[in-house]
Amino acid sequence: MAKIALITGATSGIGEACAHLFAQQGYHLILLGRRENLLIDLADELTGQYTIEVRKIQADVRDKENINYVLETLPAQWKNVDVLINNAGLSQGLDPIDKGSTDDWDTMIDTNVKGLLYVTKVVSNWMVSQQKGHIINIGSIAGKDVYPNGNVYCATKHAVDALNKAMRIDLLPHHIKVTGIHPGAVETEFSIVRFKGDENRAKKVYDGFEPLIAQDVADAIWYAVSRPAHVNINDMIIMPAAQANGFVLKRD
Repeated sequence: MAKIALITGATSGIGEACAHLFAQQGYHLILLGRRENLLIDLADELTGQYTIEVRKIQADVRDKENINYVLETLPAQWKNVDVLINNAGLSQGLDPIDKGSTDDWDTMIDTNVKGLLYVTKVVSNWMVSQQKGHIINIGSIAGKDVYPNGNVYCATKHAVDALNKAMRIDLLPHHIKVTGIHPGAVETEFSIVRFKGDENRAKKVYDGFEPLIAQDVADAIWYAVSRPAHVNINDMIIMPAAQANGFVLKRD
């Protein structure tokens, strides 16, 4: 069987771009996402365009019991995952700490940290059994810097950064690579989700400069995955040319 990549948050943005790129490279895909209609459309598009197989998993990474079930009940041959891309993640709101919504905080912590852990717990065990694999965790420049009103979102991405380092130590004896990919401003659904559907407010985030697109980040991920067996890209920060750090931008 060809190599297999499991991608969370696969139905849009960076996850969708990775699905296309890895399909191009001949990987069979396990696509995990919350929106079943988009999963179906993406799987149909990929299998129509490339000679690959696709497994669709409609699930929310926050649901620990369901994640365990849907992954562990995959056929045995689909558990030979070569690459796990932990892409599912989001931000909710942009408020100072004293005005923040605790519901928003729970959603970010449960998705960005706990959801990543739930998926990784299952898949890393498969990789340990195989004594090989590569885990890509999608962090953020928010995991390297903090910015005004980013508080809890930045905290969750700092947690991902710490987990990258810890996983790399724990999984090193099992020949499993771990890479952290940390994008700056990427024009995807990210800001629409952050502002809960307010497209006008979301659009202003990218006014006056050229942000990254999802394909830019997918290219960086593929670079890390496609290195020789003796090479691991531990950490990569990828930014628009107009962005210096988490909050300094050059706008026209």
